[in-house]
Amino acid sequence: MSRIAALAYSGGLDTSCAIAWLKEDYGFDEVIAVLVDVGQEFDLDASLARGRAAGADDVVLLDRKDAFANEQVAKALKANALYEGRYPLVSALSRPVVAEAVASLAAEVGADAVVHGCTGKGNDQLRFELAFKATYPGVRVIAPLRDTIWTRGAEIAYALERGIPVTQTASSPYSIDENLFGRSIEAGILEDPWVAPPEDVYALTSSPDAAPPPVEVVVGFEAGLPVSLDGEELSLVELVAVLNRAAGPYGIGRIDMIENRVVGIKSREIYEAPAAIALIEAHRALEDLVLTKDELRCKRSLETRWTELVYEGLWFSPLREAIDAFVDVTQARVTGEVRLELRPSAAVVVGRRSEHALYAETLASYGEGETFPHQAAEGFITLQALETDLLAALALGKATA
Repeated sequence: MSRIAALAYSGGLDTSCAIAWLKEDYGFDEVIAVLVDVGQEFDLDASLARGRAAGADDVVLLDRKDAFANEQVAKALKANALYEGRYPLVSALSRPVVAEAVASLAAEVGADAVVHGCTGKGNDQLRFELAFKATYPGVRVIAPLRDTIWTRGAEIAYALERGIPVTQTASSPYSIDENLFGRSIEAGILEDPWVAPPEDVYALTSSPDAAPPPVEVVVGFEAGLPVSLDGEELSLVELVAVLNRAAGPYGIGRIDMIENRVVGIKSREIYEAPAAIALIEAHRALEDLVLTKDELRCKRSLETRWTELVYEGLWFSPLREAIDAFVDVTQARVTGEVRLELRPSAAVVVGRRSEHALYAETLASYGEGETFPHQAAEGFITLQALETDLLAALALGKATA
């Protein structure tokens, strides 16, 4: 009986080499390369050719763009997910849907193993393997780049020796991952945190120094999700794509950070996520308008934990689901519109409105017609100060005793 491996295939250097390794070093008779479309830009014909040149018996394309947008991206937007306050979980969000698609196909064909192209020092190994275990319990998981350490240069040479066409070169060795929500770039000169990222690493954004004049866009939300742009209703996939194109020329969503990985090391990461950053900014502004003070305080703390869970590969966890249940309750009133000004390096909220707004101009205004009950303030302060008065009196008594 032939031994079959199902590989999470990106079409890039690592997973193309992995096809050859699975046959040469692991003894698999058949390798199915599973290319999952989550909205990344890729040349399908080139990816198919690269996979076949590496020895894949089949290269299967699975379209999961809408599933990714409506599940992972939607939940991340409602949770205002920014790891360490900056990274909108671009790659971390896509791993569960990719792994689930690969595991489903592996189970269907009776594969002996599922395979990913992650290294031993990266976060993605956890994201893939925890997702594999959650969706295909008991399956054998293989990580060729963790079993044998390869330098980037050695990998490129290995691929070229076997006639596998690669886009990486010694002068441009970047490791790139992307999906509809954004793009991550690492390796090469970027590993030196003192060196500024060269412009050639960017694809979704332009230098803010060359940005066009500022422009306003209006994002419409329903129950916490963006549903329209400048009055035009769009699916989430379409809206993210349009906003990426609108915000990218301003350099919005360029992130250069030293990030704390799950495995205990720091890494220098470059991200591009124009739409993600703009939408989270708009969503938070609308929440500020419609949610109560206690809802906001509790939600902000849970957002941090939700983001950590997903970053650490725990998408398939009861706690993530429980936090989502809380978040969904809060989002029932998060309906309205937000005006964003796109300007160099920033998407700035300049207006927001909602029929559920808890902001009342007559209460907040200092102009004529305001209705704030000023006479109640003194009594409120008296009650708030009771404990402070007692503590101060005790301290004074001890000081004078």
